[in-house]
Amino acid sequence: MAVKIFAAIDVGSYELAMKIFEFSAKGGMKEIDHVRHRIELGTDTYNTGKISHERVEELCEVLQEFSQIMQTYHVDAYRAYATSAVRETVNAPVLLEQIKLRTGLKVEVLSNSEQRFMHYKAVASRGEQFSRFIGEGAAVVDIGGGSIQISLFDNDSLVTTQNIRLGILRMREMLMDLKPKTNHYEQLLEELADNQLSVFKRLYLKDKKIQSIIIVDDYISYIMQKLGKGQQIITAEQFHGFVDEMQKMGPEKCAASLGVAQESASLLLPSAVLVRRILKATKAVNIWAPGVSLADGIAYEYGEKEKYIRNRHDFENDIIACAINMSKRYQGDRERNRLLEEVAMQLFDHTKKIHGMGKRERLLLRIAALLNDCGRYVSLEAAAECGYSIIMATEMIGLSHAEREIVANLVRFNKAGFDYTAKPDPETSLKIAKLTAIFRVADGICRSYRTKVKEVKLQVRDEELLITVDADEKITLEKGFFGRKASMFEEVFGIRPVLKQKKNLQV
Repeated sequence: MAVKIFAAIDVGSYELAMKIFEFSAKGGMKEIDHVRHRIELGTDTYNTGKISHERVEELCEVLQEFSQIMQTYHVDAYRAYATSAVRETVNAPVLLEQIKLRTGLKVEVLSNSEQRFMHYKAVASRGEQFSRFIGEGAAVVDIGGGSIQISLFDNDSLVTTQNIRLGILRMREMLMDLKPKTNHYEQLLEELADNQLSVFKRLYLKDKKIQSIIIVDDYISYIMQKLGKGQQIITAEQFHGFVDEMQKMGPEKCAASLGVAQESASLLLPSAVLVRRILKATKAVNIWAPGVSLADGIAYEYGEKEKYIRNRHDFENDIIACAINMSKRYQGDRERNRLLEEVAMQLFDHTKKIHGMGKRERLLLRIAALLNDCGRYVSLEAAAECGYSIIMATEMIGLSHAEREIVANLVRFNKAGFDYTAKPDPETSLKIAKLTAIFRVADGICRSYRTKVKEVKLQVRDEELLITVDADEKITLEKGFFGRKASMFEEVFGIRPVLKQKKNLQV
């Protein structure tokens, strides 16, 4: 396999960055250049909801320069992604069209979960070190300009991931007017951080032992390299000592001491204070800053798809673990959900020739099965709509916003009447219809909450899907409701599901 040159462009909240990578079968992924340009797009977005004309001009000029650099490297492929500064603008489509017309670059906007998942993949690519930290209990703290993402791991398993609007640029802008009026700016930063972190701590840290925090950001990672003399791991005690010294010096002197650009000085203190408050909330004793960025995650994903990189970590298992923990939070029926998941997977696998869907759709169906009853926690009467709202309001790292919407619609339409007109495009509508048809059949088989079913055998014969159930009790209830649940399968696929019980009981 030939060597390929790839460019990863990050249109961030406070800087533009591009990394050039070399991919080869022998060498894997290798960074060969890194270009950065300071531009605070987020300052406009978080204050006014739009990026100013002046900053759009600067943005396009820098991206044009990036394009020229790509040409000198004879880049074979590139990906350019924008994050919250563009995601939260009211005129994002217009901005992206301007960029494309003026620079020739296609910039896509990442949802928050997609952005964090790429960061997470970049950290996980560190292999054994990552596995060791999450095995001991760790929090991955992804610090951006607009928000932070905290993902908790316990015994190698992802417990939860939560997005908190405590980005360093947003924090600075929120307190900018107060800074000239007070000598206690650091205390205000701490109070602002603690107000949000206290809720996170109360809900998610009660019984969790966090040994280490893993930092993904643009400032603390660099500072730690200086503090640790090239080391990526320092103790919490060392970090607390540094923040104390930083507060004495002031951000400008500290920036000069660390060799950080003066224009970045105003973001140093919010970064340091935020990490210190997270250390206090989690009681972690170590900090690991692997020095990865979104550009690394973009490149990792490209290398993964092109088969230059082999997965060292089971990311799909993280998504499933997150769904299981979410089900626990909303007091889902563990045994029935496990059975529904198993039956739904069998139905999906045995009808591949009929539905033509792939691994990703299978994963979405599996998650829907695990979360099918989460809405009952809020309302037994309106469980379908409540389930939809819960899923749409909950970050699931590794799923895009569109994928999360598919899962939410599966949970909703499993109980509610199906609406072919409610989805954004015909392709997604068809996908949801197919998955809902399969999901309803699985739910019809597992209708009772007494978990009777032991084994299910499937056979496609002529225009029928014959489903034979081995159960330790009569399935009278399931048979009674099955026709109504299975009618959509026949409507979508033209095949009629037929439910029978293995003749080991008198029915």
